[in-house]
Amino acid sequence: MTETIKRTLRDSAALRWTALLLLALAMFCSYIFMDILSPIKDLMLSERGWDSSAFGTMQGSEVFLNVFAFFLIFAGIILDKMGVRFTAVLSGVVMLVGAVIKWYALTDSFMGSGLETWFNEHLNYIPLFDELGVSPFYRGMPASAKLAACGFMIFGCGCEMAGITVSRGIVKWFKGREMALAMGSEMALARLGVATCMIFSPFFARLGGHVSVSRSVAFGVVLLMIALIMFIVYFFMDKKLDEQTGEAEEKDDPFRISDLGQILRSSGFWLVALLCVLYYSAIFPFQKYAVNMLQCNLSLTAPESDTFWASTSVTIVQYVIMLVVAAAGFASNFQKNRTMRNLLLCVSVLALVTYCYMGYMRQSAEAIFAVFPLLAVLITPILGNYVDHKGKAASMLVLGAILLIVCHLTFAFVLPMFKGNAVGGVVVAYLTILVLGASFSLVPASLWPSVPKLVELKIIGSAYALIFWIQNIGLWLFPLLIGKVLDSSNPDIVKGLAEHTITPEQAAVSYDYTMPLVMLACLGVAALLLGFVLKAVDRKHGYGLEEPNIK
Repeated sequence: MTETIKRTLRDSAALRWTALLLLALAMFCSYIFMDILSPIKDLMLSERGWDSSAFGTMQGSEVFLNVFAFFLIFAGIILDKMGVRFTAVLSGVVMLVGAVIKWYALTDSFMGSGLETWFNEHLNYIPLFDELGVSPFYRGMPASAKLAACGFMIFGCGCEMAGITVSRGIVKWFKGREMALAMGSEMALARLGVATCMIFSPFFARLGGHVSVSRSVAFGVVLLMIALIMFIVYFFMDKKLDEQTGEAEEKDDPFRISDLGQILRSSGFWLVALLCVLYYSAIFPFQKYAVNMLQCNLSLTAPESDTFWASTSVTIVQYVIMLVVAAAGFASNFQKNRTMRNLLLCVSVLALVTYCYMGYMRQSAEAIFAVFPLLAVLITPILGNYVDHKGKAASMLVLGAILLIVCHLTFAFVLPMFKGNAVGGVVVAYLTILVLGASFSLVPASLWPSVPKLVELKIIGSAYALIFWIQNIGLWLFPLLIGKVLDSSNPDIVKGLAEHTITPEQAAVSYDYTMPLVMLACLGVAALLLGFVLKAVDRKHGYGLEEPNIK
């Protein structure tokens, strides 16, 4: 029996990490599409006539069905009943369908079509949802934003289903091994999708000197096709593992409603879930507005059109340098030779400095914010490895909350003080963005690996689904809230747009982001308080959140 176990794919480090790579690359592609419009919010205002409310409502629609149609709960049941590989492929198909609909909504073919007329005349009033103030549409919302929201809802169902499936898949392949390191590594690689999106979405939108927002979305659609291929390859790899171990993909024990009751009775589960929604609500919605926030707070002057810094080739060069930062920093975590580890760290740091210099020379808010996940790529495996061997997961969540508060308050009050200071503003922006990315890396390295300590393995899919569902409430609410707070705290801009005394291009870079950022900092304060409560509950009930995963 021992001989058989040793020959399984799961016991081969190379194959185990290959399975992780397939899942991580699929999530990398989904993260790109998730924020594909975020770095071109200004173009959505000028090219499609969206205001901040329309942009925020559309962005929040991603998780609407997950929250109000309870799709994530059903996704968790499907995952527990049908297994990882079936659910992975299903999620890839659903993401792709939603992405294609969103792409069509932003094409020139949709503009002036009968479908555009229909969307202009319908979905202006949704019974009950309008009365509750949670409708994904509103009267006067541009037709393209409505159809894009419909597609984004479908994509969101597949994306969140993929999220819980990947988490479950990592547990399956890494339980009893380096699970926190695996989860942290997966999220670090996936978050490179954010940087990729920030660099290439504006690149494709402005390619050839002709602005087309649909080109950016088409780029995301192609990547989701690749994600589906990754899930299909994983399907066969996972099937081979089950054949070797004799495990059944479908569970012998059918899903019962009482399973959910078992999860919901755990105080530790609720604290982890609430921490999750607070953390993610302070980060993901912010990402959708971050580039525009920088455009409004930094004094950026576009380089001369005939220089290298304004060329299309600089985008490719900067992205290659970014990959060097990520690859060298990530690989340094796995080097046992101290000299090689230090050499890789030096290469990563030098490449990071070079990347930041190029972002400054390009005077590009998109390129500046793209630095967001780079420090996380470096330290997330370190943190995951520390949790695996030393523990202290709950303490890391507390530290993450503190850094989150500091960063949002810096954006709100310190960064605006440097407006007009071309160098100082960019330096403050870079440092704050890097620290924010580092704070966020504390979550996957410490929070997600804690869930298996709170519930039984057979219902962990449902547990992840419930956490993602609670998280999705925040991801639906806060993009919408930021848009509304932004409009309400900038009445002069809203009035100027209505009276045509200010152009959409001028309005797009003139918003005051202080109030939305203070709101996000308050989420960090709430997360900090809950972090302390979680540490106390862990000591009382002995969940082992502060204990190492590998014993």
